[in-house]
Amino acid sequence: MISAGPRSAWPLLLGALLGWGASVTLLVEKFKSLTETNYKPMCTIDATISCTTVMEAKSASMFGFPNPIIGVIGFSVFVTIGVLLVVGISLPRWFFGGMWLGLLVGIAAIGWLVWDATFEIHALCPWCMVVWAVTPAMFAIVTGLLFGRSRGLLQILVEWRWTLIAIYYAIIILTVYIQFQSYWNSKL
Repeated sequence: MISAGPRSAWPLLLGALLGWGASVTLLVEKFKSLTETNYKPMCTIDATISCTTVMEAKSASMFGFPNPIIGVIGFSVFVTIGVLLVVGISLPRWFFGGMWLGLLVGIAAIGWLVWDATFEIHALCPWCMVVWAVTPAMFAIVTGLLFGRSRGLLQILVEWRWTLIAIYYAIIILTVYIQFQSYWNSKL
């Protein structure tokens, strides 16, 4: 059984709540855009910061339905788990393994979606970027909880997990900045 102290449980819950809120907002915006003629989502600011452009892309429905449905379901599970951990309930090790695998798949999907938004769609969705931000941090927390007592190479990865996550963030931020450099410079 693994339990999480407040330093892990609360950030995990906060990340899950932020991801869930962003996913719900995206899903509501998607449904409104499908049901209301000429609806403009609140996160569509211009051609570059545009939920509309991202929502209309093929990659916004990887499995034939809007991606935010995956986020609403997945983050709901993590909110529930976060609440359990905050109140001090221990969960089986295999449960944390499942969480870890789910977050790993999430990070892989986010990497592909970041690439697609940046280089194929040429637009950014602010709510998507919230999900891009919280998922790797949640992965680092769960990695620490699951593998914190490991030895050898795994221990080195656990010790360096926040550095690796910072590098992941830096790569995404740098890629987005470089790809949209003329846009950012026009706003200064």
